[in-house]
Amino acid sequence: MTAVPSLRLPPSLPTVLWRGLQGRCPKCGTRGLLHSYLKVTPACGHCDEAYGHFRADDMPPWLTVFVVAHIVIPPMLMLERNYQPDIWLQGIGWSVATLALTLLLLPRCKGAVLALMWALKAEGSERS
Repeated sequence: MTAVPSLRLPPSLPTVLWRGLQGRCPKCGTRGLLHSYLKVTPACGHCDEAYGHFRADDMPPWLTVFVVAHIVIPPMLMLERNYQPDIWLQGIGWSVATLALTLLLLPRCKGAVLALMWALKAEGSERS
Protein backbone atom coordinates (compact mmCIF):
# COMPACT_ATOMS: atom_id res chain seq x y z
CA MET A 1 0.00 0.00 0.00
CA THR A 2 1.36 3.44 -0.91
CA ALA A 3 1.31 6.35 1.46
CA VAL A 4 -0.97 9.20 0.51
CA PRO A 5 0.54 12.61 1.15
CA SER A 6 -1.48 14.60 3.63
CA LEU A 7 -3.18 17.69 2.28
CA ARG A 8 -2.92 20.57 4.67
CA LEU A 9 -5.31 23.42 4.13
CA PRO A 10 -3.88 26.89 4.51
CA PRO A 11 -4.84 28.62 7.76
CA SER A 12 -7.98 30.74 7.79
CA LEU A 13 -7.77 34.51 7.37
CA PRO A 14 -8.57 35.25 11.06
CA THR A 15 -5.84 32.80 12.10
CA VAL A 16 -3.36 34.39 9.71
CA LEU A 17 -4.16 37.90 10.98
CA TRP A 18 -3.90 36.78 14.62
CA ARG A 19 -0.50 35.23 13.92
CA GLY A 20 0.63 38.44 12.20
CA LEU A 21 -0.50 40.54 15.16
CA GLN A 22 1.62 38.32 17.41
CA GLY A 23 4.66 38.59 15.12
CA ARG A 24 4.45 34.94 14.10
CA CYS A 25 4.83 33.24 10.74
CA PRO A 26 1.45 33.39 8.96
CA LYS A 27 1.89 29.83 7.64
CA CYS A 28 3.10 27.80 10.64
CA GLY A 29 2.72 30.17 13.61
CA THR A 30 6.37 30.13 14.70
CA ARG A 31 7.80 33.34 16.20
CA GLY A 32 10.04 35.50 14.06
CA LEU A 33 8.06 37.38 11.40
CA LEU A 34 9.89 40.57 12.40
CA HIS A 35 13.32 41.11 13.89
CA SER A 36 14.86 44.32 15.28
CA TYR A 37 11.48 46.00 15.81
CA LEU A 38 10.29 46.50 12.20
CA LYS A 39 12.65 44.52 9.95
CA VAL A 40 11.02 41.66 8.09
CA THR A 41 12.76 38.30 8.41
CA PRO A 42 13.60 36.94 4.93
CA ALA A 43 12.08 33.50 5.63
CA CYS A 44 10.61 31.47 8.45
CA GLY A 45 13.21 29.45 10.32
CA HIS A 46 10.74 26.60 10.82
CA CYS A 47 8.77 26.15 7.57
CA ASP A 48 11.08 28.13 5.21
CA GLU A 49 8.16 30.23 3.94
CA ALA A 50 9.64 33.32 2.27
CA TYR A 51 8.11 36.63 3.29
CA GLY A 52 11.09 38.97 3.10
CA HIS A 53 9.98 40.20 -0.32
CA PHE A 54 6.70 41.66 0.99
CA ARG A 55 6.62 45.45 1.09
CA ALA A 56 4.02 46.82 3.45
CA ASP A 57 5.08 50.45 2.75
CA ASP A 58 2.71 52.99 4.36
CA MET A 59 -0.11 50.71 5.49
CA PRO A 60 1.27 49.81 8.96
CA PRO A 61 1.85 53.45 10.02
CA TRP A 62 -1.54 54.45 8.63
CA LEU A 63 -3.26 51.61 10.48
CA THR A 64 -1.37 52.46 13.68
CA VAL A 65 -2.43 56.12 13.53
CA PHE A 66 -6.01 55.08 12.82
CA VAL A 67 -6.17 52.70 15.81
CA VAL A 68 -4.30 54.98 18.24
CA ALA A 69 -6.48 57.97 17.34
CA HIS A 70 -9.62 55.95 18.02
CA ILE A 71 -8.24 54.84 21.39
CA VAL A 72 -6.88 58.21 22.57
CA ILE A 73 -9.30 60.85 21.28
CA PRO A 74 -12.60 59.74 22.92
CA PRO A 75 -11.18 59.70 26.49
CA MET A 76 -9.34 62.95 25.76
CA LEU A 77 -12.60 64.66 24.77
CA MET A 78 -14.54 63.18 27.70
CA LEU A 79 -11.87 64.26 30.18
CA GLU A 80 -11.82 67.79 28.76
CA ARG A 81 -15.59 68.05 28.75
CA ASN A 82 -16.12 66.75 32.29
CA TYR A 83 -13.08 67.96 34.26
CA GLN A 84 -11.11 70.59 32.24
CA PRO A 85 -7.64 69.71 33.60
CA ASP A 86 -4.73 72.07 32.96
CA ILE A 87 -3.55 72.16 29.37
CA TRP A 88 0.07 71.35 30.27
CA LEU A 89 -1.05 68.27 32.16
CA GLN A 90 -3.13 67.09 29.24
CA GLY A 91 -0.32 67.82 26.81
CA ILE A 92 2.14 65.68 28.72
CA GLY A 93 -0.31 62.89 29.56
CA TRP A 94 -1.84 62.45 26.12
CA SER A 95 1.53 62.77 24.39
CA VAL A 96 3.01 60.00 26.51
CA ALA A 97 -0.08 57.80 26.03
CA THR A 98 -0.05 58.37 22.27
CA LEU A 99 3.67 57.66 21.95
CA ALA A 100 3.46 54.51 24.07
CA LEU A 101 0.49 53.14 22.13
CA THR A 102 2.14 53.97 18.80
CA LEU A 103 5.38 52.19 19.71
CA LEU A 104 3.42 49.22 21.05
CA LEU A 105 1.06 48.86 18.08
CA LEU A 106 3.32 49.66 15.10
CA PRO A 107 5.11 46.27 14.90
CA ARG A 108 1.82 44.46 15.50
CA CYS A 109 0.13 46.37 12.70
CA LYS A 110 3.06 45.65 10.41
CA GLY A 111 2.84 41.95 11.26
CA ALA A 112 -0.90 41.93 10.52
CA VAL A 113 -0.40 43.70 7.19
CA LEU A 114 2.39 41.30 6.18
CA ALA A 115 0.24 38.32 7.17
CA LEU A 116 -2.67 39.70 5.16
CA MET A 117 -0.40 40.19 2.15
CA TRP A 118 0.81 36.61 2.55
CA ALA A 119 -2.76 35.27 2.77
CA LEU A 120 -3.86 37.20 -0.32
CA LYS A 121 -0.63 36.36 -2.17
CA ALA A 122 -0.11 40.08 -2.77
CA GLU A 123 3.65 40.59 -2.97
CA GLY A 124 3.60 44.33 -2.61
CA SER A 125 6.77 44.51 -4.64
CA GLU A 126 7.36 46.50 -7.78
CA ARG A 127 8.05 43.36 -9.79
CA SER A 128 5.68 42.79 -12.68
